[in-house]
Amino acid sequence: MERNVLLAHSARFGYPEQTYKEHISEVIRKACESASKVAPYTPFGELFSSVVRAAAEYHDLGKLDEANQEVLRGKTSKPLPLDHSDGGTAYLLGKKSIPAALCVLSHHAGLPSIPEEKSKVHPFRINVHVKNDEKTVREITEIKLARYISKHSAEMEFIPDLLERGAPGKTFLRFALSCLVDADHADTARHYGRGIDVDKMSLNAKERLHLLDIYVNSLRPKDVTPERLSIRREFYKACREGPTSRGLNSCSMPVGTGKTTSVMAHLLMSALHFNLRKIFIVLPFTNIIDQSVRTYRQSLVVPGESPESVVAAHHHRAEYENPLLMAASFLWDAPITVTTAVQFFETLAANRPVALRKLHNLAGSAIFIDEAHAALPAHLWPQAWKWLEDLVQNWGCHIVLGSGTLAHFWKLQEFSETEVMVPEISGGSLYQKASGLEDRRIVYPPIIKEPMGIDDLCKWIISLPGPRIVVMNTVQSAAALANNINEAQGRNAVEHLSTAIAPVHRRDTLDRVTVRLNDSKDDGSWTLVATTCAEAGLNFSFRSAARELSSLASLIQIGGRVNRECEKGTDCQVWSFQIREDELLRKHPQFSTSAKVLQQIFDENKVGPDFCTEAMMREVREKNSVMAKDDLIVRAEKQGKYPDVANLFKVIDEGETFTVIIDSDFKERLESGGKPTRQEMQNLTVKMRKMHIANLGLPKVKVGFPRVKGYDELFFCPPEFYDSFLGYMRGVLKILLLSPEDCIA
Repeated sequence: MERNVLLAHSARFGYPEQTYKEHISEVIRKACESASKVAPYTPFGELFSSVVRAAAEYHDLGKLDEANQEVLRGKTSKPLPLDHSDGGTAYLLGKKSIPAALCVLSHHAGLPSIPEEKSKVHPFRINVHVKNDEKTVREITEIKLARYISKHSAEMEFIPDLLERGAPGKTFLRFALSCLVDADHADTARHYGRGIDVDKMSLNAKERLHLLDIYVNSLRPKDVTPERLSIRREFYKACREGPTSRGLNSCSMPVGTGKTTSVMAHLLMSALHFNLRKIFIVLPFTNIIDQSVRTYRQSLVVPGESPESVVAAHHHRAEYENPLLMAASFLWDAPITVTTAVQFFETLAANRPVALRKLHNLAGSAIFIDEAHAALPAHLWPQAWKWLEDLVQNWGCHIVLGSGTLAHFWKLQEFSETEVMVPEISGGSLYQKASGLEDRRIVYPPIIKEPMGIDDLCKWIISLPGPRIVVMNTVQSAAALANNINEAQGRNAVEHLSTAIAPVHRRDTLDRVTVRLNDSKDDGSWTLVATTCAEAGLNFSFRSAARELSSLASLIQIGGRVNRECEKGTDCQVWSFQIREDELLRKHPQFSTSAKVLQQIFDENKVGPDFCTEAMMREVREKNSVMAKDDLIVRAEKQGKYPDVANLFKVIDEGETFTVIIDSDFKERLESGGKPTRQEMQNLTVKMRKMHIANLGLPKVKVGFPRVKGYDELFFCPPEFYDSFLGYMRGVLKILLLSPEDCIA
């Protein structure tokens, strides 16, 4: 290639250089395509399209500096000497196209704190010194900017008009940056041979609704009373009629009323009424995903379509800046995406480009936040509620909050500054009718006051009527109890479910549990030990349950996994107990306040769904939470402190975690240059805390390119520390039994 040809990417991984013109042209095309799909759903459509177009045009302007071009022309992996984000930022700031300038500034470093930047002498500019140079990046850019623009104009055939307007709201920049980053990463991955051909399928709501009707009519539920079956049919019919207006709605129907299919009918009707383009199902726990995905793939896929392309399962974070892994990032680009509350809300809170890459696909969507009571810790709801209102008002979304224990938190001043009407999609009368059937299904005996150690707990659990489910508050406690039962009674006496187990093995466990619960010859002398991931959303029906002391909503939810259709008679027991900490059992500090409130609720004989809002209010006020407008995260968001919002809004505050591969063949293929798929990066990995990785001495997986800012560092957990029963807790328990450490998992 001639030296005077301007480059955007150097030759690497056996691929040649990419020209500046090719990369900019492709990023413009892809970014504008994404923006054109977002624009119809926002009142700021013209501005949004203009901002994305301008940011795509100038995002790599700084690469035209001759020092950067020298690096790009050589066969080296050295970083560019001059931060290339400053060139486009400087030009767009000069043109008063502020939102586009911020997108260019942020397309690698992430969205900054606006107040912090404004306090600087030279806001939004790169003021660090260049290596081996007395000048800063900003000073060099000022000297050479005219030359950059001259070179750029000579390369590109069309230069866009720039609108001189600010960003209307804080989420505007997140959505705009999402379009830019997705286009930039997609083209970079494509150039280096890592592009993925994605089936660009439409939602096709009318046809999928017809398929759902056929599926629901074909169901022949066993052991369902005529009264419950009648309610299911009424509920589906009500949802099938669809909403009269787009907005925020609730669904408080109890267990066994067919929420999975009925709410999907409501979402599909919403898509038809309001011309929505995607559907998102947001679940609190990863293991619920597989069961829901299976139902949706059975009921919504047109013959000849790929089920994985129609209904995508997003278990955990898969976001990569490494060019060899970019294409394996999960992008929310399927017609129907089933994801976790962690992924959904932390994406809304994000400031990092890799996390925001998928966000633009959310505009114009019908969204069901199932088991909303468990979706977020209470202190995160004030800002989360504002984001949901913003999605409805400014990004064309329709949202349903669902739970059999739904606390109407939006009525509390701690959560919402103004009173909001959130209609029930089933109608009030049907909800009351369904709730009336719950009276004798289960009972909640008094809390067992005496805390139990691991051996006493094991003996007590296996004395309960089986099959039984027990939920522990930490991953470590659940694994320790499952292992204890295994050693006492054998592997057939226990199943174990937690996020320590990779999705591929969690699916196997769920399949075994389903088979055992439906086997009429099974004697029931076995236990499912799980973390909170099993307390909600699973279509399981055990004979009894036990729950480590937590919250009222959690206790009632685990009751939803017992005697679901009253097929086991009446008054099946759902127990609450406390643990005595030792080297294996660990309390979780996050549940201390809710456990205290639950004890009060028991003392006052208020255990039931109707008291969930009161329990939530007590929890919040016990922690002396401020009014919504004074909330720390709300104030940070309002001020545009993007890094603070991202750091404060953590659904699960588990410290720094990394992706860990659990499959030897997959690890070897990656290290030999193989191309990973999104499904592999989801199914054959777990997320592990840095502490556990260090304690087990897990080796890094080398994928041919240095990691960027922590996101691309992969590790491998060998079979001696991982199995399909305990997951990576097999290794953690080994270490703990050798050298007990005080840790929360």
